[in-house]
Amino acid sequence: MSAEATIARLGLVLPASAKPIANYVGAVLMGRTLMISGHIPLGPDGVLMRSGIVGADVGIAEGQALARQCGINLLGTARSVIGDLDRVARVVKAVGFIRSAPGFSDQPKVLNGFSDLMVEVFGPDIGAHARSAVGVSELPLGAPVEVELVLDIAG
Repeated sequence: MSAEATIARLGLVLPASAKPIANYVGAVLMGRTLMISGHIPLGPDGVLMRSGIVGADVGIAEGQALARQCGINLLGTARSVIGDLDRVARVVKAVGFIRSAPGFSDQPKVLNGFSDLMVEVFGPDIGAHARSAVGVSELPLGAPVEVELVLDIAG
């Protein structure tokens, strides 16, 4: 099943690319490589779904759901740039930043919410990717999760 068909089957609503809040662009397409700036879990209304610190007031399951929303937003930006997500030849790499409480070390579990979505949408051959899950003390707008993404785009 194609990525676009899977998105429709799952009932996912992909937002248009959000306007950056500073002096940068949301994505850069260079040759076959699409590099997408970090996205936080904004809801369909464009408002941050949740602020907080994972391991303190945000649990792992909620963090996973927020990481999944970051993925939905990233897919929306990708579609805005390339027009059709069936052009994605490979999800190459993701970097997830998890706003973490002192002593919290389950950042990879939180980022699974994003990674699972990529495999669900694209299948394991295209959707499985390299990644880093990094604990940080602060993120924009107090978001618990931010994810950036690199995709390989077919001509």
